[in-house]
Amino acid sequence: MRGICYHVATTLDGFIARLDGSIDGFPPDGDHVDDYNATLAEYDTVIMGRRTYEFGFEFGLEPGARAYENMEHWIFSKTLEMQTSNGVHIVRGDWLEKIDELKKADGPDIYLCGGSIFAGWLLTEKRIDRLKLKVNPIVFGSGLSLFASQGPTLNHFDLIGVKKYNSGVLLLEYQKSKAV
Repeated sequence: MRGICYHVATTLDGFIARLDGSIDGFPPDGDHVDDYNATLAEYDTVIMGRRTYEFGFEFGLEPGARAYENMEHWIFSKTLEMQTSNGVHIVRGDWLEKIDELKKADGPDIYLCGGSIFAGWLLTEKRIDRLKLKVNPIVFGSGLSLFASQGPTLNHFDLIGVKKYNSGVLLLEYQKSKAV
């Protein structure tokens, strides 16, 4: 069974974006960005919430199109209305059923792309198997947290890798702990 990997940039104080959803302040280029872009080839499936998908519109993504050409897209939203193209799917209900179905399919790990709320829900449901946190040497002080609270949860992860980039970014990689 393949896992879900939350592969995301965060600040030192645990925010993935500013309160308005903007990401200004994160270094836009550097060796950490090159490595991230190369890593995207490892995934063939991406899951995200509506806000994360719509965030791409600010960068020229056409509604209904793929944000990542090599990946099948699954957008989890009860309200998103749009025509989709080949490889883009909207999941309106039975979210856990669809998540479990995707995890049971053959293939590499599934890329969880951004989304404080969606990631928080998946964490609460204990569906996140790996974390790849790109910890940037910045502090926002407030913003959208790595995981929006969805209620009580306790998940344990083991550190399995650390990579330091010349840009000052650290990539911390965690695997869901089997000990708990």
